[in-house]
Amino acid sequence: MNSLFSQVQLGRYTLSNRMVMAPMTRSRSDDAGVPSELVAIYYAQRASAGLIISEGVFPVALGKGYVRTPGIETAEQVASWKNVTDAVHARGGRIFMQLMHCGRVSHPSLLPQGAQPQAPSPIKAAGQTYTATGLQDFVTPHALSISEIAEVIEGYRQSARRAIEAGFDGIELHAASGYLPEQFLSTGSNQRDDQYGGSVENRTRFVLEVLAAMVSEVGSDRVGIKISPEMNFNDIVDANPQETYTYLVKQLRDLKLAYLHVALFGAQFDYHAALRPLFDGRYLIGSGQTKHSAESLIAEGKADAAVFGSTFLANPDLPERFRANVELNVPDKDTFYAPGAEGYIDYPAMSQGV
Repeated sequence: MNSLFSQVQLGRYTLSNRMVMAPMTRSRSDDAGVPSELVAIYYAQRASAGLIISEGVFPVALGKGYVRTPGIETAEQVASWKNVTDAVHARGGRIFMQLMHCGRVSHPSLLPQGAQPQAPSPIKAAGQTYTATGLQDFVTPHALSISEIAEVIEGYRQSARRAIEAGFDGIELHAASGYLPEQFLSTGSNQRDDQYGGSVENRTRFVLEVLAAMVSEVGSDRVGIKISPEMNFNDIVDANPQETYTYLVKQLRDLKLAYLHVALFGAQFDYHAALRPLFDGRYLIGSGQTKHSAESLIAEGKADAAVFGSTFLANPDLPERFRANVELNVPDKDTFYAPGAEGYIDYPAMSQGV
């Protein structure tokens, strides 16, 4: 019987435990998308995780969706991330970079030359995004042409290569939360009538082509994907999500990815029961996990690892705290996206007092 503290093989790596730090936007980069010096400290503090998945990183400048978020397109960004991965590896940790192209969930003020956000179809999302001047309404996006889709996929491929150059152990494709990959997957945001729209086969094409490009660059055993069926974040809606995600996961088999990361937020359908048997790699479960729930899922074979978000944010030494059964720090939501060290690198470890 596997436990939360047992080793697990994930792609080409043997993880020291089955506790994964979730990707979480923290907004500690500069306007050029370069992570600050605090970022290396933050991730190194949490290196006892079996695996760290970084915050969402825009693969190209047109993929940026929020103020002070990081990129992986320029030499300066790569160099700064190298400091982060070196710090994590020095403490024996493993870290994957999550690639996050926000698509229509952005604003011209965040994009080069005030460009319109990109999307599969010119359908404006309801809601707002965080910009340098505060919250701004989403705008009607630019519908990508076939040639522009090819450019976006090439951007993902090159960013995967740059992530490895920056020292990351692998890459996760963010295909959830209403960002560009999920915009292609979902009928509410994708109303194309070409090979990227309409049928479920066509709507999944973009995600599968992005994954194939990343795999061709860095190897399938260093690539994972995150999905979150029926999360409905950022005004994303699909007419038949069970069909969409069942079909998508079936197609992932041939890619032989390192893992599938599934986070559920209120879905009534049991996607875990439906999707886990369809996937050959490691299955990671996120969203609201506790020590008890994670132990149960892993012991029962329902997951290979558990993903912890704000719990890891507030407890840099979470595996040690779980092992010792001590009280956990409480996350401060007011500092989740605030610049600076407060609420970022100042959560105490057990050695500093519980």
